[in-house]
Order: sequence, then structure tokens, then C-alpha cells
Amino acid sequence: MKNLEQHLSEYAKYHRDQKNIYTHYIGIPLIVFSVLCLLSKPAFHVNAPILGAMVISPALFVWVIGNAFYIKLDIKLGVVMAFITGAMVYFAQPIAQLSINMWLAISLGIFIGGWVLQFIGHHYEGKKPAFVDDIMGLAIGPLFVLAELSFELGLRNALKDEIERRSGPVK
Repeated sequence: MKNLEQHLSEYAKYHRDQKNIYTHYIGIPLIVFSVLCLLSKPAFHVNAPILGAMVISPALFVWVIGNAFYIKLDIKLGVVMAFITGAMVYFAQPIAQLSINMWLAISLGIFIGGWVLQFIGHHYEGKKPAFVDDIMGLAIGPLFVLAELSFELGLRNALKDEIERRSGPVK
């Protein structure tokens, strides 16, 4: 299995233009949120003996599996990602409780809007999206956005330097 640096460096090769990265700051969270909205229906209300009342949906299973992967790659980024995507799952619940037409219209509208931003960014980049060559790009994209934001905050400089050594600097 690839490590964090390998995954992020491979993804970064398709994302060296700052305008493209900025479009990803909005587009990728919108896509992730929309997918979690779509996966929040059907939802089942259960009473767990220790945890109390819970809503179980496919979104919860995707959240657990996705964040287990992120935490395995990097505990710090993974925990932050778990909180961010956990909030997304929470806010997806009310959308999933709307009528089917409203749930689909909102979820698909957010999804399409996120992808429009992605393709605008890749127009600036002049390169195709990473997932075209490696489907793992769909899973790494959210972690890439979090890593890039951490770099802008002056965090994880050693990781930034390693990614730039492997993939080149951001222009």
C-alpha cells in the first residue's frame, strides 16, 4: 500500500497551478458533501444500548471506511478529516429527510456545482483530473485539499517539501 507522501505526490502531479488548487478547496468539499447527502437516504433510526439513538445510513458506513483509510495514512490529518466529514454527515441528514425530488435536486445540484469548479480548475492547470489515470484520486482528493490548507497555515512543512520534491512546486 502506498504511504501518505506517495498518494499525495501522485495526486499533486495533476495539481501544480494555484488556481486549480483554489477551485479544489471549494469543489471537492461540495462533491464529498453531495455524495454524503445522496448516501444518507435510506436512513434507519436505531437505539444502540451504549450509544443511544442513532441514524444509520450508507453515508455512515462510507464515513467509517473512508476515515479509517485516512487515519491509517496519517493520524493527524485523518482525525481532522474525520471531524470535517462527520460534520458533513450530520448536515446531510436534514437534506436526506426532504422529499425525494428535493433531496435529489439539492444533492445533484451540489454535486454538479462541485464538478464544474473542478473542471474550471483543470482548465487553468491544462491537465486532466488525477482520477482519470488512477481511481484512487477520488479518495485522495479530499485529503489533498486538507493537506494543502495545512501548508497554507504553515503546518506540515516537511510533508509539503517532500510533495514538492516529488511533484514540483506550485505555480
